[in-house]
Amino acid sequence: MAASSPTGPRRSSGAPPPAPAPAPATPFSTVIRTASHDQHTEAEHAPFMSNLLGGRLGVTAYRRYTEQLWFLYRALEDASGALAGDPVAGPFLRPELARTAELERDLAHLGGRSWRDGLAPLPATAAYADRVTACARDWPAGYVAHHYTRYLGDLSGGQIIRGTAEKTWGFARKGDGVRFYVFEDIANPAAFKRAYRALLDALPLDDLEKQRVVDECKLAFRLNTAVFRELGEQFPLSA
Repeated sequence: MAASSPTGPRRSSGAPPPAPAPAPATPFSTVIRTASHDQHTEAEHAPFMSNLLGGRLGVTAYRRYTEQLWFLYRALEDASGALAGDPVAGPFLRPELARTAELERDLAHLGGRSWRDGLAPLPATAAYADRVTACARDWPAGYVAHHYTRYLGDLSGGQIIRGTAEKTWGFARKGDGVRFYVFEDIANPAAFKRAYRALLDALPLDDLEKQRVVDECKLAFRLNTAVFRELGEQFPLSA
């Protein structure tokens, strides 16, 4: 008897084709930078900072801004001892980043030996520093968000501020008055920033916690903008 003809399409033999490889995950450092771009831009373009960088404000405004930085970096760096062994925040605590001593040297140059007398933070600065302290105490990943927004900014845009200050108010190049912006122990800032971003990419956090860190970065920029707003109220341009 003759064999019956096949009634359906002929099936190929062998294994099915492999599924396409999943797209590589976006590095967390890129996620943070992209997600907080709007808040970062708002801080950068605050009127006070635009006027400072434009050379339209006096050295007194620069000194007042530097005073606010001192309160913020004390909050960041006072926590470093307690967080040194933390698996999330600890790897970011590099001694070559420390800024408090440099700020104090700058402020002594700007205000003399008595620069601390009567010094108080602006309300927005106090709120910002309090938030940093709270994160350092209760939430190391949130502390990392503030660490990132401050120190990587100092290594990047902070250099523009240094150049403006040297040109506008006559400070010696990388000397007293602008030492906050000089990282003498970081020979290659570009390589250092790459290594820092690699630490962000390797943070041992799940997706939900990473989103919280992103939100904290946005908050950090908003807190910074609030400081600029209050400084702008103290140092408005003359009409």
